[in-house]
Amino acid sequence: MTKKILKIGIASKEEIHQRMIDIASGKYKVKSGEPKIWFTSMSSLAQVLSDENRTLLNMIKNMEPSSISELASLSGRKQSNLSRTLKTMSSYGLVKMEPYQRALKPIVQADSFQIFAY
Repeated sequence: MTKKILKIGIASKEEIHQRMIDIASGKYKVKSGEPKIWFTSMSSLAQVLSDENRTLLNMIKNMEPSSISELASLSGRKQSNLSRTLKTMSSYGLVKMEPYQRALKPIVQADSFQIFAY
């Protein structure tokens, strides 16, 4: 199995906004290997990829729970808090929530992370 590396960029809100405008207007073409996920600071990245959340990602990857409720049982975390964390991770592309037997199955989207600061 090929390891998937998720590339994450860190830049100011203004720089990210200008980048999106330049891409949309055709002034800039995204190069292969550039980050697709962006954070405005290392601290915001650190909140999403905290030790607790990285442990959660490893648990999802290794134990392959079939639902959020199963992951809640495995992790000892409350389902409501876990749902909120997974929604945040999903919005950044770290986790995919896939429909599975009338539930949502969390699937990790990368084996490792590469961080680029601009």
